[in-house]
Amino acid sequence: MTKGLFITFEGPDGSGKTTVSSVVCERLIQEGYKIKYTREPGGSRIAEDIRKIILDPNNIEMDARTEALLYAAGRRQHLVDKVLPALNEGITIISDRFIDSSLAYQGWGREIGIEEVYSINQFAVENNMPYKTLFLNVDVEEGIKRIQKGREFLDRLDQETLDFHYRVYEGYKKVIEKYKDRMIIIDANRKVEEVIEEAHIILKEILDGKR
Repeated sequence: MTKGLFITFEGPDGSGKTTVSSVVCERLIQEGYKIKYTREPGGSRIAEDIRKIILDPNNIEMDARTEALLYAAGRRQHLVDKVLPALNEGITIISDRFIDSSLAYQGWGREIGIEEVYSINQFAVENNMPYKTLFLNVDVEEGIKRIQKGREFLDRLDQETLDFHYRVYEGYKKVIEKYKDRMIIIDANRKVEEVIEEAHIILKEILDGKR
């Protein structure tokens, strides 16, 4: 049996990544593709419990390395619970975030170091990296504006300083350069409907072996 493809969506906060990835995934399922949609942090029972700890706005004293380790732990559990079983059954996994988020947010945003965070996550994922990644590129201030306008509840990372979000964006630039062979950049400053259409076309090309 042919293994499924592992495809991820990445982007700064406010890029529309969750909306776009979930809508496109549903469309592809309706079109007959064998796909499962998931997310990080979370995606399985134990990983969702870890997510609550990470994003709880009451946990303001959380150390940066503790945060990075918790993300890696949740990622490992999500991988073995949901991602690998589906891939081994020939099902494509589309995930809202994966390892690139940790490299940008904890590696560069928290200033731990991209290589340091990568080494933690290599222990967790055992070389199970995405086949392709769609990066939704949005200007930092536009992304923050969308968050403040569109969310009733701001989690611990949503409430970070503008400087932090700029560092995350710079971190993503470095991650994109590091993994340029699998990265596909989409302009997410546009209307969400336009972004959805482009992401849908790109994913169909990947799934049909044309990209």
